[in-house]
Amino acid sequence: MNLAMVLQMVADGTADRVLLGDRTAGLTGAGLRERAAIGAARIREKGAEPLVYLGPNGPGFPVALFAAALAGVPSLPVNYRLGTEQLAEVMGRHADPLVVTDTPERVPGARTIGLDEFLALPPATTAGAEPDADAVAVLLMTSGTTAAPKSAVLRHRHLAAYLFGSVEFGSVPDTDAALVSVPPYHIAAVANALSNLYSGRRIVYLDRFSPGEWLDVVEDQQITHAMVVPTMLARIVTELRARGTQGPACLKSLSYGGAKIAPQVVQEALKLFPGTGFVNAYGLTETASSIAVLTPDDHRTAAGGSDPGVRARLGSVGRALPSVEIRVEDDGGRPCAAHVVGDILVRGPQVAGEYLEAGTRVRDDGWFPTRDRGHLDRDGYLFVQGRADDTIIRGGENIAPAEIEDVLAAHPAVAECVVAGVPDLEWGQRIGAFVVRRPGTEVGPDELRTWVRERLRGSKTPDQVEFVDEFPTTPTGKVLRRELVALVTESGSAAV
Repeated sequence: MNLAMVLQMVADGTADRVLLGDRTAGLTGAGLRERAAIGAARIREKGAEPLVYLGPNGPGFPVALFAAALAGVPSLPVNYRLGTEQLAEVMGRHADPLVVTDTPERVPGARTIGLDEFLALPPATTAGAEPDADAVAVLLMTSGTTAAPKSAVLRHRHLAAYLFGSVEFGSVPDTDAALVSVPPYHIAAVANALSNLYSGRRIVYLDRFSPGEWLDVVEDQQITHAMVVPTMLARIVTELRARGTQGPACLKSLSYGGAKIAPQVVQEALKLFPGTGFVNAYGLTETASSIAVLTPDDHRTAAGGSDPGVRARLGSVGRALPSVEIRVEDDGGRPCAAHVVGDILVRGPQVAGEYLEAGTRVRDDGWFPTRDRGHLDRDGYLFVQGRADDTIIRGGENIAPAEIEDVLAAHPAVAECVVAGVPDLEWGQRIGAFVVRRPGTEVGPDELRTWVRERLRGSKTPDQVEFVDEFPTTPTGKVLRRELVALVTESGSAAV
């Protein structure tokens, strides 16, 4: 199976249904196939590989994704916020890329084509290719938060395995609409494009996220499904609290994922969206999107349960998809018992674990090390503590930031918090806590340190607490811990 066949199924099954854009003037299934075929003809005419998409959220992204598939070349969506030097470095990794962009001046020396021109060939030249299932479908740049970015390789079979293992073809009514606000170069954008189109759901794109505009678009376009990252959900909750209203009633499902989220934010969101089913999805670029899901029923059971073990699941990412296996290993490669923290590994047909520059990282036994740490409970619910690289080593003791963050987040004056290791001559690292206060509240460093000390042992109490107005994040919502640490190491103290 390949993405060209997926496009064929979508176009045949929803030929006259609007799938991209406004419900009265958007692109239909048949229109998507025609546009993609025209784009594929232009790619073949240029003899280029890969097809680089350098643009914002919009219908052009899925058109380019499928055009590349029909042309038999990889698609490479690139962060449009990168600087000229960074873009040149990415382009230099490929022999003959063709860049679809409306800002060609940002990639001097590269072959470029405007989005309108890209779609302007006559339909008579639109015969498509039939890519092999093992051919490269998509290249995605990793975030590079701990090392230089790498090009993650996703083959057609990986994306098809994810799609067929999690989505039912043509299963939704024509009133369904999804709002996508994650950028095109994120795996969630690829997965959202494929899964929504395959199910028959119309996609509306929001290029730049703000909580107010997000809520307005949901109402205006009668959005039924949406996906956000945790920082977005926290800001939506704050916006609704400021408005004194509940979330739009049209929203049937709201997915979140991509980073850790405080259970308190989820609990408040559940109250503000009483008719919405919440889904927490955990996955990686290297796994072609989600590998574990906390379902709406899981959310309701955990939020309303009296058993502490069940209630704790609101802080989990759920259980593995049926087509995926997840295990947690200790340092010796042995499976950990329930509730014992170790390294998270995953295995299954959608798992790629391959990089253009570094080859495969999948072990001979098929398991891929995610580089995340966490544990499974006795019923298979996965709790992710964070990246192994985020572990704080203070005086020889390994400390997981997530445990301290959970305690801080429970304080009524804390809106958001991040804990990170700060370099220290005596201890190696000291514990730094960075906090965004809730509007209208007052709290000092000593009060928060006492709050943690009373709930965790003394060695896990933050050595310092710094207050910031907001966290620096990647465009996909991941907090840049290194920039927070730099606020302290470069100036001695963060801005209050």
